[in-house]
Amino acid sequence: MIFDDVSNLVRVLVLSVLAYPALIAILRISGKRTLAKMNAFDLVVTVALGSTLATILLSKDVSLVEGLLALLSLVALQYAIAGLSVRSAFVESLAKAEPTVLLLDGRIDDAALRRERVTHDEMKAALRGAGLGDFALAAAVVLETDGSLSVVSAEDAGSREALPATRNQP
Repeated sequence: MIFDDVSNLVRVLVLSVLAYPALIAILRISGKRTLAKMNAFDLVVTVALGSTLATILLSKDVSLVEGLLALLSLVALQYAIAGLSVRSAFVESLAKAEPTVLLLDGRIDDAALRRERVTHDEMKAALRGAGLGDFALAAAVVLETDGSLSVVSAEDAGSREALPATRNQP
């Protein structure tokens, strides 16, 4: 089936023309942080915004106003949690994970790898991506709060003040 009814196509087109600019306006007003992928919480909000927009466009059960209210609610909640996280260590600890050091000075922390469910092959890929061909050339490999792997070469480690504490937390 290609489509049921021309009126459904027109409905999707009209809602797209109305909902998309509304979403852009909401995002511009809320600031850059709304779509940042700084941690898992931010990623979930970004995915939820996309899912909500898709629901607005494709579901006949959700009106445009209801969908826009859902978008506004998600952005407002993300804005509030991000703001509270800056002011409260407790809220920050609830909303954000800590980065985990998986390798330090060329030595792999196997316990951290198991706890974070990262394989040696994934670490090797991160090293290759950073232009390193050997674990010994890395000062650190860090699993960031957004799930990415950061590699700091031994040559570029400097004072290491940007590295997280080496005691890893589950």
